[in-house]
Amino acid sequence: MNRQAGPDRKTLVEMYRKMTLIKQNDERFRSVIKSGKLVLPYYSPRGQEVIPSAVSVHLTNEDYVCTIYRGMHDMLAKGVPTKLLWAEFAGKATGTCKGKGGPMHITHPESGVMVTTGIVGSSMPIANGLALAAQVRGESRVSVAYFGDGASNIGAFHEALNLAAVWKLPVIFVCQNNQYAEHTKYEVGTAAARIADRAVAYSMPGVRVDGNDPVAMWSAARDAVARARAGEGPTLIEAMTFRFHGHVFGDADGYMEPTEKAAAMERDPVPAFRTWLIEREHATEPELAAIEAQVESEINEALEFAMSSPYPDVAELKRDVYAQELTA
Repeated sequence: MNRQAGPDRKTLVEMYRKMTLIKQNDERFRSVIKSGKLVLPYYSPRGQEVIPSAVSVHLTNEDYVCTIYRGMHDMLAKGVPTKLLWAEFAGKATGTCKGKGGPMHITHPESGVMVTTGIVGSSMPIANGLALAAQVRGESRVSVAYFGDGASNIGAFHEALNLAAVWKLPVIFVCQNNQYAEHTKYEVGTAAARIADRAVAYSMPGVRVDGNDPVAMWSAARDAVARARAGEGPTLIEAMTFRFHGHVFGDADGYMEPTEKAAAMERDPVPAFRTWLIEREHATEPELAAIEAQVESEINEALEFAMSSPYPDVAELKRDVYAQELTA
């Protein structure tokens, strides 16, 4: 854990709240899917809780986030209400997109989560568009694009970074390098030793940080957000982490090296941060236990809300398709 001066006590505890919110939601989703109560594609973010938690404490609801289909942790950290998220995952009419987006397309503008996309690499050019709009309007909003290491090999990555640098857009590109692009180990599909090194080609800062260290991640995000708000342009952050489960729920992850995975899980960032907070007297055991209990209660209510909510009416098939419905 980074020992340098950083976030205050309130911010540290808030980061932990976000991290445990992500962890507990993931555990409950996997449990409910295993029980057969819900049937849906699911992408576990376990192991990557620190990254969006440390970034989001620097953001407000006015700031934009564009994430990807395996970005449930990004959504929760930014503030998407748990009830609405569960309802959307369950395909219910009370969800963020009335049950028509599902887990791969969560959108909640009220919290700043503008797009969840299933197209690899597309979070970045979309984030640029939102940042350009804020720039043109003279707003202080920043735009965060989350993506994985595999997406850094997509053309949209290079195009987005170049344009953001040319126009000095207020964008933070956050690569969550979990060392596997779907089922492919990093070095098998990526020639660059460090994704952060690619920033030099676009004249922007490229920062590689331990994405499982909350203080280090907070510091990197602080600098990038401050740079964007000051009109100094974009930053590329490569946050090193490791996903504990396969690309998609049900994936046996046989392509992962067992010892590597076991070692990563042994260093689980959530309990590690919990211990660190208590040892350094930033929080007490009862305080953190109360947060965990509150999160569990919130998830219980969200699950009940999702299961008791209705499915979309058949009339929804024709809504939100065209700006104006056409008659035959």
